[in-house]
Parts: sequence; structure tokens; C-alpha cells
Amino acid sequence: MNAQNQEKNLDAVFPGRELYSVRESYWIFHAGIRTIKYMFNAKKSKELSSKFIERLMLAVTEVNDCAICSYAHTKRALESGMSNEEIQKMLSGVMEDVPRYELEAVLFAQHYADTRAKPTRESWERIIEIYGASQAKGILGTIRSIMIGNTYGIPWSSFFNRLQGKPDPRSSLKYELSMMLSTLLTPLAFIHALISGLLQKPLINF
Repeated sequence: MNAQNQEKNLDAVFPGRELYSVRESYWIFHAGIRTIKYMFNAKKSKELSSKFIERLMLAVTEVNDCAICSYAHTKRALESGMSNEEIQKMLSGVMEDVPRYELEAVLFAQHYADTRAKPTRESWERIIEIYGASQAKGILGTIRSIMIGNTYGIPWSSFFNRLQGKPDPRSSLKYELSMMLSTLLTPLAFIHALISGLLQKPLINF
């Protein structure tokens, strides 16, 4: 089988799950830093339960296919009281056990990851309409925090799997090393996020 056919076969196995670029990782980190506080605030005020947060994180992780995050959040989801059956279904993209009240948020989380952190205005306005501004910000902060984990978790887990002779077919050594080095940009993205907050830049752009 030639390289072109192999690439086509891999695209069929991993549809729509291209890995994030260094540029994308910068903006994902920037957006996450700006909104992660809303997740903590929503959890503290009990607007978001631990189960709700873990369902959002599992939904994003399923789309991005991050092995290390799947492992970590399976453990945390179990600790929150979710059943192993529901967790495995969510990691397979099956949302039938998600409580009705949380379903729109979980579907938005999938949409956010599917669109590579560029959701539609209509989908975001729908979340605000259903959950209210405060809870919607908590949902956004949760989604963006796990996006950071996925973005950097995939290259790190891919690199260690490569060392064990089990490389991720979506990845390459060059990609993994470039993403590891890109973490040097996170302090700049952090400062950029603080400045954006001080200037009251919109939390989400379309």
C-alpha cells in the first residue's frame, strides 16, 4: 500500500480529528485562561455539579481523541459518581444517558471541539438562552479548560507512546516536539489573556 492510500485510510479512521497546530494551541490556551475562572465560580456556587463538568469534559475529549485525558477524566468521572457504562458510552460518542437538562450543554461542547474552538453565534446564544449568562460562562470555561488539556495532552501522550513502539497514526515526531516546545509560549499567552481581560475584549468571537 503506498503512502497516499495509507493517508486516505487514516482519514477514514480518524474523520475530523486533525491535531491542533502551534498557532491554534496559543489561542486555545489564551481563551482558556480568560474563562477558566468561570468554571471554578460555577462549581463553587453549585451552578455546575462535578458530574456536569465531567460530562462536558468527556464530550470534548471524545471529539479530540486524547488518550491521556480520557484516562484522567474517566477516573474523575467515576469519582464524581458517574457509572462506568455512561462514561464508556460518552467516550464512544453516545449521549443517551446524559440528563436532559445537561444535554444541550454537552452537545455544545461537542460542537465547540468539532469546530476547533470556533462555535457558531447561534449555538452560543442558545446556551445563554437555556442556562443564563452566569452558568453559560461556567460551561464555556469548562469546555475551554479541557481543550487546553487535549491540545497539549495529545502530543505528549503520542510522544511517550512512540517511545513504546505505538505511535499515533495522526501524529509525527516533528509535530510532537514542536508542540512540546510551544509550551514556552504559554507565559506570553497568559499575559495576553490578562491584557484582553483588562481591555474587556469579548469572551468569544464568531
